[in-house]
Amino acid sequence: DQGSWQRLTRGIFLLGVGQPSWLGLVWSGILIGGAGSRVGFEAAGHLWGILADPPPSIQVLVPWATVLPPRGPWIFPRERPGVRDQRSPGDPPRTSIEDTVLDLCAEIGPSGLVDVITTAIQMRRTNADRLLACALGRARLPHRKLIEGLLSDVGEGAESALELAYLHDVERRHQLPPAARQHHSAKHGAIRDLRYKEFGVLIELDGRTHISGRLRDKRRDNAALLGGEVTLRYGWQDVSSRPCEVAWEVAALLAKRVSDRS
Repeated sequence: DQGSWQRLTRGIFLLGVGQPSWLGLVWSGILIGGAGSRVGFEAAGHLWGILADPPPSIQVLVPWATVLPPRGPWIFPRERPGVRDQRSPGDPPRTSIEDTVLDLCAEIGPSGLVDVITTAIQMRRTNADRLLACALGRARLPHRKLIEGLLSDVGEGAESALELAYLHDVERRHQLPPAARQHHSAKHGAIRDLRYKEFGVLIELDGRTHISGRLRDKRRDNAALLGGEVTLRYGWQDVSSRPCEVAWEVAALLAKRVSDRS
């Protein structure tokens, strides 16, 4: 009567005034789901930090024997035993980051696979080997061939969607020599995206436009030039819209470097 308790749904109350937080709704879903329930799919992706925005619908996985109809923002998929890791890390409990990534890939489709996989790996909470092992452990996995191929590429050192696009559309498609990826320069303390060591050529793939980033890049390029290495820089628009031109420029520079040394 005093309005200090709000009924969110049958059996679930919010203590206090105002709208419940998204995290409060997640906990409510866990309480409704009961023992053995855990957050999955997009909600788990947001909890892990893979997805930036909290989804409006919260999927709470429940044991196979539990049947709960959707209510409010909550959906309760039944979980078959043995499909995912039994552990439910985090608070609130959720699917493992590896299972979350694979579930998101199955839902998001081929167009979003690269971003999901590279974001999860860049967070340093998992790696390509662990994701690949999780994928191999699933009897059914939508887009399996694409996922396993991307994980193999990430294992070679490509750490972003832009680097994967360069690997596929520029380097491999145009039969350029393979570059060393994520090369650490001990002399300058910098990490280079791609390095063709025998040619003295560096490739930097960057979508940043902030002035401080450009100044830092210029200092690194100058240091590399003084050390005898030439840098080419490309952004997402270059690699995605004109990969053939990028490949021609890289090949031309590699050939010129060989010619200059002979």
